[in-house]
Amino acid sequence: MEPSKSFEDLTVWQKAHQLTLQIYKLTRGFPKHELYGLTSQIRRAASSVPSNIAEGYSLRGTQEKLKFFNYAYSSLEETRYQLILARDLDYADTSETSNLAIEVSKLINAYTAAISRNQGNS
Repeated sequence: MEPSKSFEDLTVWQKAHQLTLQIYKLTRGFPKHELYGLTSQIRRAASSVPSNIAEGYSLRGTQEKLKFFNYAYSSLEETRYQLILARDLDYADTSETSNLAIEVSKLINAYTAAISRNQGNS
């Protein structure tokens, strides 16, 4: 397997980006009174996931990388809660997007585990 040349090569970033795009599409159907509430909040949280992955990718130090992947994971968990809230408020069927969020969660965990394992190899 060829090493990544950019954060865009990372499967974890690609899936997180797909999640963000899905969130933006999903929230188009939210009530207008939520524009500055849940719509804005979930969009910010979702877009923070691939943003932090991209920023962490560029860093050299293992601890710094892990810190940004931890930020990405935290934003993902915030996004997952907001998807639950949107579902429970009957704003949208969030099942497909929630499943993608779970997939991204697993990828972030796997990527951070790999970074931690390789810490002694650099």
